[in-house]
Amino acid sequence: MSKALSEMTLEELWQRFPISLVEPHEKWARYYSEMESFLKSILADYAITRISHVGSTAINGIWAKNIVDILLEIECDENREKVAETIENQGFLRMSTSPRRISFNHGYTRNGFAERVYHLHVRYAGDNRELYFRDYLNEHPAVAKEYEQLKLELWKKYEYHRDAYTNAKTAFIEKWTTEAKRIYKNRYGSLSVYRTD
Repeated sequence: MSKALSEMTLEELWQRFPISLVEPHEKWARYYSEMESFLKSILADYAITRISHVGSTAINGIWAKNIVDILLEIECDENREKVAETIENQGFLRMSTSPRRISFNHGYTRNGFAERVYHLHVRYAGDNRELYFRDYLNEHPAVAKEYEQLKLELWKKYEYHRDAYTNAKTAFIEKWTTEAKRIYKNRYGSLSVYRTD
């Protein structure tokens, strides 16, 4: 019998779930909308600031991992752990926890990826740099194509090393996120209070 995902090392998970990019597809917007509605229903009792489609599947016309990234912003006085427990009770697997962020995935199975795969990022309101990067690339298609080219180059190089793949994109993402924040100013608000509980 194969190991449970929670028992696998990072290297074993990378082997089971390699980096794989696919052509853009309209189903991603539908998958996001369905999950957004689901999250709103299960978290109706919590103070949710915003739910957003982020990541490469939210950028028009570029190749991406077939994974829908969702950013869930909660009010700074909301009980983050209660929100997390509610999400976990719906079959999401907690992947990481830090003082300000919790990440989950959904759609990873012992047999590989399910048809619909999600990464859910729970943050306090205003911790949302991804929104600026998404908007900038959607409004600047040439930069989006540069990003796509970078991802395609890194794909095979780091197919079985997700952290290296992510780290190799960081400089590009930081450059254009900084530019986006300069242009868009405070479009989505900023995180003024950092909780540490």
